[in-house]
Amino acid sequence: MNSPTRRRVAEDKSWVLAPLLELPHVVHAAVISGDGFIEGASPGLSREAAEGVAAMMSALQGAGRAVTAAFTEQDDARLRQTVIESDEGFVFAIPAGENTCLAVFADPEVNMGVVAHHMQIQVTTLGKKVMNSPARGTGSHA
Repeated sequence: MNSPTRRRVAEDKSWVLAPLLELPHVVHAAVISGDGFIEGASPGLSREAAEGVAAMMSALQGAGRAVTAAFTEQDDARLRQTVIESDEGFVFAIPAGENTCLAVFADPEVNMGVVAHHMQIQVTTLGKKVMNSPARGTGSHA
């Protein structure tokens, strides 16, 4: 009998968001997989909202890469940052490792440079933690 395929359960990465949520005017933050799943979210963001953010951010990141590739005529275009400005505030998104992005929502008074800088710090911190974690489920002690 075939069992249904299951998406692997990702480690909750909400811990990486805490320093960002302490910044003035930052309202929410999330870690999102490239396939549109939430891997961590700020405590005040409902599960439904977080899942919507993850799905839209995945689509937005894909569209950003496609638009950049079309403009530059280079298929290997990589995004460094996506920023959306609205009357309600700003959304910042940056790559955060293999097939993951870090997204922050802040109100209009935010210092954009401070948020972008701290996002980079947290991506570096996330990368170091992931790289220093022992491999799981390999069945060997090598």
